[in-house]
Amino acid sequence: MALLTLLTSTLALRPALAEEPAGAAALKAKYEELQGELADNQFKRPLYLKSSEGSGAVKGDIYAVLGYPFAQVREALGAPENWCDILILHLNTKYCRLSTAQGKSMLRMHVGKKIEQDLSDTYRVDFSYRGGAAGADYLSSSMQADKGPLDTADYRIQIEAIPLADGRSFLHLSYSYSYGMASKLALRAYLMTVGRDKVGFTVVKRNADGQPQYVDGTRATVERNTMRYYLAIDAYLSGLSAPPQQRLDKRLEAWFAATEQYPRQLHEVERESYLSMKRNEYARQQKQVD
Repeated sequence: MALLTLLTSTLALRPALAEEPAGAAALKAKYEELQGELADNQFKRPLYLKSSEGSGAVKGDIYAVLGYPFAQVREALGAPENWCDILILHLNTKYCRLSTAQGKSMLRMHVGKKIEQDLSDTYRVDFSYRGGAAGADYLSSSMQADKGPLDTADYRIQIEAIPLADGRSFLHLSYSYSYGMASKLALRAYLMTVGRDKVGFTVVKRNADGQPQYVDGTRATVERNTMRYYLAIDAYLSGLSAPPQQRLDKRLEAWFAATEQYPRQLHEVERESYLSMKRNEYARQQKQVD
């Protein structure tokens, strides 16, 4: 069951679903296109989420308005040294360490269960951080890894952002994974047992009484984790307004409170359990672990 949990928490991308950032003009056009969805949606915040599944690959995208000036967003999200502090907010991230090898920035990440674990009981994924554009009106960057649990591969998490006229920023977050038969069967077993009640955010239809029926299966998994990583980015940015010694607690509180706005999809543990686990994991993350 532990491996099944890992399969639902890792970040990956199959090349067939990959889309290189199209630049500031294209992202600005997307912002204009999504005005209706950003203004009125189930999330009660300016956010649009979509997911797609192809042959052996699944992908999630979030477009959202961030309540922070672009210069702050660019400085925070365009620096690889900040990403471990973002990634550790996610329930399944147990450890992250930035290193440099042959001029390349690497993020060693461990993923696992939604409880405290020794690193020996987690799965390690090595991401290569690839910086992109970091100009006055456009930011892009991505992280990629070749391998994941079982036969998953070609991992990526990608962001791009532009400034808005009102002092806010517009963010595009993309994350997805490819999988083979072994991981497909393992995920199917997970979704038939402990994950059978898990749903995503996309409404596939409504019952006669108007109640929504949400997407399930692999797309639901991608949607939940896309949202968790978006909320981690937002929580990280919110912590920048606090004194350095108070930033971790502010980010943890912000992330947990935000996930509890969507309990049907994202509630997993109680607040005190999350805070205690993450404080311990963050402390371990500050130490060098071979």
